[in-house]
Amino acid sequence: MADTSLPFSAAADRNKTPILEVLQRWLPARARVLEIASGTGQHAAHFAAAQPAWTWQATEADADQLPPIAQRCAPFANVLAPLPLDVMAPSWGVSAEFDAGYCANMLHIAPWEVCGALMRGMARHLTAKGQLCLYGPFIVNDRPTAPSNLAFDADLKARDPAWGLRRLEDVQAEAERAGLALRERVEMPANNLMVLFERASAAQR
Repeated sequence: MADTSLPFSAAADRNKTPILEVLQRWLPARARVLEIASGTGQHAAHFAAAQPAWTWQATEADADQLPPIAQRCAPFANVLAPLPLDVMAPSWGVSAEFDAGYCANMLHIAPWEVCGALMRGMARHLTAKGQLCLYGPFIVNDRPTAPSNLAFDADLKARDPAWGLRRLEDVQAEAERAGLALRERVEMPANNLMVLFERASAAQR
């Protein structure tokens, strides 16, 4: 039974299964995964339960979130103790090379500079064949933006002018500056996307 005392995100609960289905297709059966902005830890717990051979490193910039993440993920031996991680810090404090990075719903609730910092940090910590998986709402030049996403973008900017939905092409450009190339994007429920990046040298094979 779920612990109702822990922080809970209804959105994370809704999207965990479709995200997992894409990750299972993209990632190897055995992988070390670095999650940025783990939030409530619901994704870490759900993915770790489904894929025991994934070693999951949860991280969160908000130190107050670390104990609830640890508590939620305690039943799963393949989830490491969550670490504090500020994407903008020059050093992330994680020494391992990871087969994959995962980040959901962060870029639109952070200043734009965070995108470049995310890409550079991931480029430092991914293996030669490492992949970066992003999930969230994006504006894409080759398709109309859903009215719900336009309204969400306006709401975010009203709350903080530095926030807002990011153009996928701009995110891709930041990734390329860090040596990562866009390999695939997948349409997801509620007008979201899953986006896969990998090292440019691997993408050219």
